[in-house]
Amino acid sequence: MTNATTTGRAPSVYVPSAEALSTVLAPGARPPRPNALTASLTFGWRALLKIKHVPEQLFDVTAFPIIMVLMFTYLFGGALADSPRDYLQFFLPGIMVTSVVMITMYTGVGLNTDIEKGVFDRFRTLSVWRPAPLVGMIFGDVLRYVLAAVVILGVGLALGFRPAGGLPGVLAGIGLLVIFSFAFSWVWTFFGLVLRSEKSVMGVSMMVLFPLTFLSNVFVDPSTMPGWLQAFVNVNPISQLVASVRAVMSGGSDASAMMWTLLWSAGFVVVFGTLTMYRYNRR
Repeated sequence: MTNATTTGRAPSVYVPSAEALSTVLAPGARPPRPNALTASLTFGWRALLKIKHVPEQLFDVTAFPIIMVLMFTYLFGGALADSPRDYLQFFLPGIMVTSVVMITMYTGVGLNTDIEKGVFDRFRTLSVWRPAPLVGMIFGDVLRYVLAAVVILGVGLALGFRPAGGLPGVLAGIGLLVIFSFAFSWVWTFFGLVLRSEKSVMGVSMMVLFPLTFLSNVFVDPSTMPGWLQAFVNVNPISQLVASVRAVMSGGSDASAMMWTLLWSAGFVVVFGTLTMYRYNRR
């Protein structure tokens, strides 16, 4: 038996015909490159699929808010108001803000986990809008924020909370909360890129979140606090958000607090969004 080695001839190269190639290649023109919105929504869908396959991730947006509402309503209600139900009218918008803002830190934790697994190295090789994986991940988390807010509102209604602003006020309050939480998530995406482990991200997040949420107007009226503490509480972005949500749910409006809430939201996106992309492009 002879071959290319024994005969000294170069082996023949198989060249597939056009008909053979057409059977394995996709028919039609090459699809266009996805735009920024399409790419971001696709990565947002990926985030939702992760929840589908690991539904335990919803524990922090279901069981945790219920525990927070029940615990603080009956712990402080009798001491700070005539009854837990009366205290709930003041307290529920604040605990809604606290619960949703606190779960924003899981955006940074999830990002850090994906980076450690090498997932984002693959994403950066794709021919898509560069920030799409980050924006899409936060889009996916928006559903978690809405779900947490709805769960808290449902528990509050069952306990006797009655928003004077009705459905429009409730929707406006949740809308402000989602806008702020989306912007605030960029803080944690930056930490998720900078810090080396998910435990570090959680540790730093709690160091930031606890003073912001507890040194605010969530639980009590700031007028009862010492003057030096009022100075911090009044400029705290969480206090501004709570005042905005509380006002629209009660059927009124707080133009100053709403303006500051939107300014804080824009500031978080501009500052930490820019820092995140700078770090992401050079990682």
